[in-house]
Amino acid sequence: MRKLTQSELERHLWGAADILRGTVDAGDYKQYIFGLLFFKRLCDVWDEEFETLLAETGDQMEAADPDEHRFHVPSEHRWDAVRQQSTQIGQRLNNALAAIEDANLRLRGVFGDVDFANQDRFSDALLEKLLGHFEKYRLRNADVPADMLGDAYLYLIKMFAEGAGKKGGEFYTPRQIVRLMVEIIDPRPGMSVYDPTCGSAGMLLETVQYLKDRGEDARSLSLYGQEKNFATWGIAEINLFLHDVDDAFIAKGDTILSPKRYDPKAREFVEGIGAYDRVLANPPFSEKVWGYEVWQNGDPFGRDDYGCPPKGYGDLAFVQHMLASLKDGGMLAVVVPHGVLFRGGAEGRIREAMLVADVIEAVVGLAPNLFYGAGIPAALLICRKKKPVERRGKVLVVNGDATYRPGKAQNFLTETHVKALADAVHGFADIDKLARVVPVNEIAANAYNLNISRYVQTGADAEAVDVAAEVAKLQDLIAKRNDAETVMFSHLRRLGYVE
Repeated sequence: MRKLTQSELERHLWGAADILRGTVDAGDYKQYIFGLLFFKRLCDVWDEEFETLLAETGDQMEAADPDEHRFHVPSEHRWDAVRQQSTQIGQRLNNALAAIEDANLRLRGVFGDVDFANQDRFSDALLEKLLGHFEKYRLRNADVPADMLGDAYLYLIKMFAEGAGKKGGEFYTPRQIVRLMVEIIDPRPGMSVYDPTCGSAGMLLETVQYLKDRGEDARSLSLYGQEKNFATWGIAEINLFLHDVDDAFIAKGDTILSPKRYDPKAREFVEGIGAYDRVLANPPFSEKVWGYEVWQNGDPFGRDDYGCPPKGYGDLAFVQHMLASLKDGGMLAVVVPHGVLFRGGAEGRIREAMLVADVIEAVVGLAPNLFYGAGIPAALLICRKKKPVERRGKVLVVNGDATYRPGKAQNFLTETHVKALADAVHGFADIDKLARVVPVNEIAANAYNLNISRYVQTGADAEAVDVAAEVAKLQDLIAKRNDAETVMFSHLRRLGYVE
């Protein structure tokens, strides 16, 4: 069977989504495509392992022994067995996915609530077409290496995120931003890395890729994460599996209300806060329901060292969780909305406490419209519990609002942009129109306001604004709106809808 190129594989997988389009809601069909892709991959790799073992031993029973395989796929539930059926295909698929989860502890729950048995949604004819599409190509390791299939899976996640708009941001962070964060925290072999809102596990996988790119032992990393959305947790587990990453532990559940750490002795997750060398995350922006009712009486896990965030903005709860999860010599990078840098009230008090404690090492402002469904500009907060001596009492402010390439629907960072911003953080020095080392005393004199443009102006000179002319335009627009409103109400009165 002919081997696929990366782009051919991606087009092939996206073609499966086309078959479902119009039958399944756009927000839902990713879980079905991911489920079938993973099922096909498991079956093909199992067959590959079986043939290799059979060639080595000549013993059918030994080659089929589950203990000889990385995972087990019961014979009556393999791809070929499902394909022998022409009716009730959806139910047979459901049975196969459930059997695989039952047979493999690590894969429990990865298929989520995928249900192919609804014949109003998935007729036998539709599933026949979908399965026929998937089996055009074998997905064995010899045909499609783990990295290649994993990258194609990331491509699918990206495509689904683009289609999902704002919701897509919940499970996918653009790869260039992830790469920038990883470049900044610079994970080293043997380190533990943790993402408390890990989505599809893209940030953890990028740390693996970062070490591979440097020719270092990526398998020496220990990866940990937590994800609140169960369907997204399944995507993360499949993503890690397809990238052939075994040493990763992703907990389910709410990071703020029920944080979990992996207990290696018990070989399970327990409630509590871990300690990691590197922590990185893109938490939900300005979460409204984040756990204020609990934290206002004191966080049971002791993470509120710098204060309780306001009810309507949970950003600094996630930041404090990440700080609590950091080893003394560790480093974290977190995506935050700009409001975190200058809002007053409870957030202002927390920011002041963090600056006084000298845990904020750098702030990196990012260009607008880099995230799916979030046109507002965001920033990276870089923190350490113990900053290097030469950086103490200072914060590096990097203004990247002019560092991007415009896109048709969304802006993006190139490799050059990523390198420029990461080098600026590592250099920790003044760079004209990009970065400035600001003493904490100066920030304190500005009421602990970390608004980036206050400290660094970019090269893009702002166009002079004629305030009087703009006010005149505004007044003209208000007058037109009032006139239109008057006409509308006159019609409504005439029709008897208002008095």
